Amino acid sequence: MAFALRKRGPSSFERAADGSMTLIEHVRELRNRLFRASVAILIGFGLGIWLAKPVLHLLQQPYCDLPQARIVNGKCEFVQLGPADLFLLNLKVALWVGLIVAAPVWLYQLWAFIAPGLHRHERRYAYFFTALAAPLFAAGAVLAYFVTAKGLEFLLSISDSEISTTLEITKYISFVTNLILLFGVAFEFPLIVLMLNFVGIASAKRLLSWWRVAIFVFFAFSAVVTPTPDPFGMTALAICLSALYFGAVGIAFLNDRRRGRGKEIYAGIDDDEVSPLEYDADPVVAGQRVDATAPIGVPEPIAKPAPIERRYDDMT
Repeated sequence: MAFALRKRGPSSFERAADGSMTLIEHVRELRNRLFRASVAILIGFGLGIWLAKPVLHLLQQPYCDLPQARIVNGKCEFVQLGPADLFLLNLKVALWVGLIVAAPVWLYQLWAFIAPGLHRHERRYAYFFTALAAPLFAAGAVLAYFVTAKGLEFLLSISDSEISTTLEITKYISFVTNLILLFGVAFEFPLIVLMLNFVGIASAKRLLSWWRVAIFVFFAFSAVVTPTPDPFGMTALAICLSALYFGAVGIAFLNDRRRGRGKEIYAGIDDDEVSPLEYDADPVVAGQRVDATAPIGVPEPIAKPAPIERRYDDMT
């Protein structure tokens, strides 16, 4: 029995790359991508509901580990002002967890829709920056987690001893998550520096010449986003951002060396300027004299070759 094999046609990604898709097909492609991303987020949201309590417990630890924390019956105590506040907070945390868990799926769907419109080198840069963005954001989130503990310790230590402090749960979680988001976004700044270098806007030497302005901006930004007026959290964030900046400049130097920037052949030479010769010319010697009395057009006689001398051992 013979089976007829059906040839597979080009995929939507290939058709979008070569420009053969119509506007309606692009809209349908966007609809399909959004549907798949939404399904992945819903599945992640279901997993987030199960993980909401452990995540809330993790976010409460910076406060609960402090000596100023309100401990009742061996448990760290928070208050809620509305009857549905804790329920809505669990849903909010579950949604954030769902977005993080489903990030590989919805980021791929977004990339699959955008990538056909990019050139090959642009796709390569996107892979590189995406691979760096996630670890940098995670590093900023971890730093924010420890800065939160130091900031809360300072803020609670200056309160009056006659006043009992009990934190409201929704405001406390918003305080912690906003700080994590700000630190995570701040750690993405080196990617902007690398992007300026990779697209050719700023060279590594120019980026290095801006180090004073960059450090000033880092300290000013850290002073605004850190929750406490003490210098410890601000200095920690500013030092980390400065180290990332100089690391990005180092990568920019390697990129400039790889591309040969700053070593162009005609760099610094005007259009009407003669470039110097970089080799020693051979000396020119005088040629043989020409006899002016010799008839023109008459070839010189060809000398007969000298007779070949034969030895006795050449004879056969």
